[in-house]
Amino acid sequence: MEAEKQDIKDRFAWLPLGLSAKWLSDKAFDYVLYPYVIYKTGILTGGIVMTFLSFITCFLTIKLYDITKKDWLGIESIKEVKNYDGKHKAGRLASWMLKHGEPAAFAFLSIQYDPFITTAYMRHGAFQFNGMTKRDWKIFLGSVIIANGYWTLACYTGITVFEWVWVKIVKLTGV
Repeated sequence: MEAEKQDIKDRFAWLPLGLSAKWLSDKAFDYVLYPYVIYKTGILTGGIVMTFLSFITCFLTIKLYDITKKDWLGIESIKEVKNYDGKHKAGRLASWMLKHGEPAAFAFLSIQYDPFITTAYMRHGAFQFNGMTKRDWKIFLGSVIIANGYWTLACYTGITVFEWVWVKIVKLTGV
């Protein structure tokens, strides 16, 4: 019992650091670097460059995640619920939903988060930190394509709308 309490304390100790670091790095990558590269190099070249950078960044994050063997983001704790086989109906329902919603989870996580989160969540087993299987590589590469395709289009659209609004403001104000 005491070892389990310590394990839970250790898990929660890593969450603030992990969540903060992930949030800061994601914001810098997604809202500063990504639009800048798309703006400077265009949708095609920028999209390719950023897809490559995303691949490298997420792959290195998976490697670091496996080396440290720490659940910095709570992903492994959520995966434990997927394997719940206890007496509580709510737990069994949550487990069933997590097990049977993989295609939806893949699409949602790829678009909402990134290939690292998607792959870490979809790897089999919890708290194993055991590298990438052939299945994991397929998930990772698919997520790299979906996430970056989506984000390239989103950035390009945002830049285009901003430029259009800017031109309208300049015309209206005569600046």
